Amino acid sequence: MSLIKSISGIRGTIGGPAGEGLTPVDIVKFTYAYSAKLRERKQPFGPKYKVVVGRDARLSGEMVEQLVCGTLIACGIDVVKCGFASTPTTELAVRFAHADGGIILTASHNPRQWNALKLLNEEGEFLTAAQGQAILDCAESGVFDFAPVDELGHIEEHDYTDEHIDSVLALEAVDVQAVKDARFKVVVDAVNSVGGIIMPRLLEKLGVECVRLNCEPTGDFAHNPEPLPANLKDLCETVVKEKADLGVSVDPDVDRLALICENGEPFVEEYTLVAVADYLLDEAVRKGRKDLCTVSNLSSSRALRDVTEAHGGRYYAAAVGEVNVTTKMHEVGALIGGEGNGGVIYPESHCGRDAMVGVALILSHLAHKKLSMSAYKKTLPAYFIAKNRIELSDKALIDKILDAMKEQFSNEKVNTIDGVKVDFESRREWVHLRRSNTEPIIRVYAEAPQQERAESLAAEVVNLAHKIIG
Repeated sequence: MSLIKSISGIRGTIGGPAGEGLTPVDIVKFTYAYSAKLRERKQPFGPKYKVVVGRDARLSGEMVEQLVCGTLIACGIDVVKCGFASTPTTELAVRFAHADGGIILTASHNPRQWNALKLLNEEGEFLTAAQGQAILDCAESGVFDFAPVDELGHIEEHDYTDEHIDSVLALEAVDVQAVKDARFKVVVDAVNSVGGIIMPRLLEKLGVECVRLNCEPTGDFAHNPEPLPANLKDLCETVVKEKADLGVSVDPDVDRLALICENGEPFVEEYTLVAVADYLLDEAVRKGRKDLCTVSNLSSSRALRDVTEAHGGRYYAAAVGEVNVTTKMHEVGALIGGEGNGGVIYPESHCGRDAMVGVALILSHLAHKKLSMSAYKKTLPAYFIAKNRIELSDKALIDKILDAMKEQFSNEKVNTIDGVKVDFESRREWVHLRRSNTEPIIRVYAEAPQQERAESLAAEVVNLAHKIIG
């Protein structure tokens, strides 16, 4: 059993003894702390605040929802309860409802026994590191001050699924008519969560024939919910069997998007963002837009940089973490950004990862290109990522290794905003070393034009680290 507290929220397994998972006490304490920091902007128990709450379909969702909503009410905060709602739906609902914040109840790609609280500001975006730390400190203080009976909050229920879909269809870059004319057939694997509600509905409004796979929102996941190729064998086989144009896989809260080509081969999650960026950059150049830029995190594929520069744009890297990516996107005015885990962030919609936006833009791109998914993939820069780790006996060794790596590769292009990333420009390779926040581990990511070379580069760095510590 596990409980993980971080600046982005609280996450853990449900059930078991206190202190060994995400308990009702943890949920109440953390929700109270979020409420207290929200109220600090005004006089306590003055004008009412409003907070949106949405959840994925996992088995513990209803229990966690009742605790969160009850605590918010006890803090004098009105609640807009969205029920089953994807993470991007909840993010947008904060804006639609003119709310002061939001809480998303989802453990994202974690297995069925996990749940989490993810916290949003009044823009429907994740909190900053400082705001998140203040909530952690408040929750640990043990000081609680609830509202008097006359100031208790109230609950209203509203399903924002259709508003979310309508907002996607209204995006200028989503060519609804071209997608309808293409008469696509798409298989959707929603891993028995809320994607099974919203994704087929979006596709049907786009005129797409949708084949449903694991779309009943039971919360009893049909397979490991992380949308990686090893977990999507049924989807790959169904795409071929149904002679579909595309396979779509989402995680339980629908902020990550993985694609399967018409031949049953994975498009590769790293390339979801690359393909969307390629389309949006094409459209922007065609319309004469200048000063185009894109953003992804340091561990994402170089392919986004290549595609951006091929369109005359500029690529920026951010530290790993959605809030770091969106902060950089705001700073540089990015056209598109995201993460290599299938997370597409399109500011014209909202600054949060959104698989619905990703699907609509991918289908628009394919409709314009008039290519199969596999044929289109061949037009993109080819890279492969390998992952490894350096396991240590003491966290104190992490800084020693990272400092030594900076010195070892000082003749290369080195970025230290998040661990150490070394770019080997002449070879079109990179390696990124990041510390774990919870374990004495350094995670190692490497990319190269060949899979074997990426794996070799990651292994070389791991071996070098062991030599450094003796």
